[in-house]
Amino acid sequence: MVVGVTESVMIQILVSTTPLLVRVTINAVRYITVNVGFLAHGSYLVADCGKTFTSSSVSKNSFDSETGTPIVTDMPPKGKQIEPSWRIEDVIADTVDTSQDVARSLIEMMEEGATIPFIARYRKERTGSMEAEKLREVSSLLDDLKNVMSKMSSVYNSIESAGKMNRTLAAALKRSTSLTEVEHLYAPYKPGHKGSLAERARKLGLEEPALQILDGKHVELEKLVRQGEKGLAKPHDIETGIQHILADIISKDKEAMDEVKRLCETSNVKLESSRSKTSTKKDAEETKSRAPDDSHKFEQYFDFSCPVKYIKSHQVLALNRGEDKKILTVRVTIPDYVKNRLIGSYTHKFVKHWSSPSVKTLMSTSIADAVNRLILPQTCRHIRSELTKTAEKDSILVFASNLKRLLLTPPVRGKTVFGIDPGFKNGCKTAVVSPTGGIQTTQVFYFLEYKSNKAAEKQKLVNIVKTFRCEMIAIGNGVACRQTEQYVAGLIQEKAFGEMQVMYCIVDESGASIYSVSDEAQRELPDLDPTLRGAVSIARRLQDPLAELVKIEPKHIGVGMYQHDIAESKLKTALDSVVEECVSFVGVDINTGSECLLRRIAGLNATKAKKILEWREKNGAFASREQLLGIKGLGQKGYEQCAGFIRVLHDFSMQGERPDEDAAVEAPGPSGKGRKRKAGSTKVSAKKKKSEIDCTPNPLDMTSIHPESYHIATRLMTDTGVDPKNVGQEEFCEEIRRFSKHKGVEELARTYNTGAPTITLITDALSQSLTYDIRDEYDKPLFKKGVIAMEDLKAKQTLTGRVTNVTHFGAFVDVGVGHNGLIHTSQMRQGLEGRQGVQLGDNVNVEVINVDLQKKRLGLKLLGFTKK
Repeated sequence: MVVGVTESVMIQILVSTTPLLVRVTINAVRYITVNVGFLAHGSYLVADCGKTFTSSSVSKNSFDSETGTPIVTDMPPKGKQIEPSWRIEDVIADTVDTSQDVARSLIEMMEEGATIPFIARYRKERTGSMEAEKLREVSSLLDDLKNVMSKMSSVYNSIESAGKMNRTLAAALKRSTSLTEVEHLYAPYKPGHKGSLAERARKLGLEEPALQILDGKHVELEKLVRQGEKGLAKPHDIETGIQHILADIISKDKEAMDEVKRLCETSNVKLESSRSKTSTKKDAEETKSRAPDDSHKFEQYFDFSCPVKYIKSHQVLALNRGEDKKILTVRVTIPDYVKNRLIGSYTHKFVKHWSSPSVKTLMSTSIADAVNRLILPQTCRHIRSELTKTAEKDSILVFASNLKRLLLTPPVRGKTVFGIDPGFKNGCKTAVVSPTGGIQTTQVFYFLEYKSNKAAEKQKLVNIVKTFRCEMIAIGNGVACRQTEQYVAGLIQEKAFGEMQVMYCIVDESGASIYSVSDEAQRELPDLDPTLRGAVSIARRLQDPLAELVKIEPKHIGVGMYQHDIAESKLKTALDSVVEECVSFVGVDINTGSECLLRRIAGLNATKAKKILEWREKNGAFASREQLLGIKGLGQKGYEQCAGFIRVLHDFSMQGERPDEDAAVEAPGPSGKGRKRKAGSTKVSAKKKKSEIDCTPNPLDMTSIHPESYHIATRLMTDTGVDPKNVGQEEFCEEIRRFSKHKGVEELARTYNTGAPTITLITDALSQSLTYDIRDEYDKPLFKKGVIAMEDLKAKQTLTGRVTNVTHFGAFVDVGVGHNGLIHTSQMRQGLEGRQGVQLGDNVNVEVINVDLQKKRLGLKLLGFTKK
């Protein structure tokens, strides 16, 4: 409805403070918004309403609850959320370089509770086949933008309540897309700390004379003297108080803040460090006592200087740690010409040319005070803060990438493993673990203890290895690892194990000691001494790294860069997402998976995992994925998110021997007595009928195909002419590959009315053996039979090793000498073989560049990657 109004309308004032809130009633017309210019007229406002109004612009909440008349406001009501001038999907699209449609779809799915693994695998059409890493970036950005919107409204309302809001500031706030921008705009209006020098002076009543001086007026300070009152007893004290107020006003001036930001961005601002005096004194004391010291780790930063625009993230984190340990003194150095230009710029703006000499002198002193005491220190703190935020973000990305590669380390299947948790005086704790993860035996050996009977210890160890046919020995990389490795290598070299082809592997034991005393270990290994649980964990880490490492908090797995210096909440969110992705993409057999694995599947949590285990304990093995719908608390959404990542394995070659579907079998009832139920059926919640859930085993439940695509997969198998019961068999897989290659992805997508990514996922899943594991694509653990000493290494010598950690400055490689060598980024280019970089777990060929025996440092050059 469009209404034309030509006469003047009386508008009663409802709220007299900014923003102006008015209620308008024009004749009997309701539901309209009036955009008019107002002119003050006594206690009322007269509006020249020669305008056109439309009811479509009125929101539902803009009417008086009693009269129904519209409430018109030029600015958002106090305490309400304000809408930014940008859209979330636009910012996300620009930041991650994708289309607005994709960004909009991502926001919609994430708001609905879709998980990263689910979106990455089963919603490729809507995301443009976006990888999980980029999806995590979008998720993080979405959270950040929500925080910006919340902070924006909070700041808006705070400034508004102080009566200092204006259109320009409101527009600038609405354009802000980061917390830094919002804080920058808020800083001039932020209430000062009650204990600040300026606030103390204001309490003494010096703000009014300070504002007069700011306007260029002369103030007789002698008239403000109050004998006996601190801060007002002398003219000098009054002048100092006024100076503090003026400095505070200047430092919070919006234009002044913009000027210092611009100058620092274009100037050669540096981050510098030197050895602290405390560290030097402490070092001298420790030299006398010969106590260990960490100072040598920061030697390269004892005289360090680097422009902030070029500094690396690992350098920032190293400087922060050195400062926390009182070893380094760190400072931001801003060139003097920046300070001089700031003083000149502020003098031109704030000092009035008609002012008296005394006022000009006081203003100049105040400007210098503002720059030296407030503006530059605040700028330095801001620079350090921004550098740290960026460095922490980069560190989390490195940790997440390394963790993913570690979790996806290929398992060593079908082998009995002898796990050793090395130790000296307290002995080496060992455990023999069967191919299925069962504990065969545990033992403590003292072959490194000088008082022990070496011959007896050796014979005991050899007997255990031979008795249980242990061809793989897993040695933890903690204390006494090098000595244990030398001992085991010696036994292999002298053929102490006879004809057995025994090999050993160094296993990262980070977090094993924490796991051994955890509640999870107590539940899993209640009868085993905590000191022996670590050896079990080491052996199982070699057999199935993913299944074992999910039992440990990701932050305790040492594959990061300064991860202990990062806010735990940020680190946990990122790493938990990586673990969820890895567990989901590998897949979990629902009938054998542990609670630790199940709760890490997308769409599940600890509570839902326990419910699944309880159902499994009560009803026996799951027969189909659909039975998950009968578990209380999982829900349709949870089922949608987790179903594709769960496997229900069956041997369909024995299908003819299965009992008839209508045959009755015994199942435990609630009372413990047997009750009759149909094979494959299950008890469902009262809200669901049993007939709604199909408990018939489905061959597709053994694949990564989501139940929502079963109808497509079934049609494709029918058209191919294969029997679904043969899923995973070589002949079946070959027929699917031949059919899909002949038809082509685009034609199949059109035939089955689905997207190319979905049809590709289906054909890939049907073309793979049931034993297929995405982890097999990565390098397997490096097994060894002998050992070399660091002292034997020479420059130009070629070695083979395994990457154990990756950072922004290089990669650490275990070459079997007891200390990891470093391939600096500058030594990687020639050996990358077309790859973007090395990754944790890669087996590489390296060349020795230098050996520092005193500092136990080994420099390496990348020659290439070993063939799988």
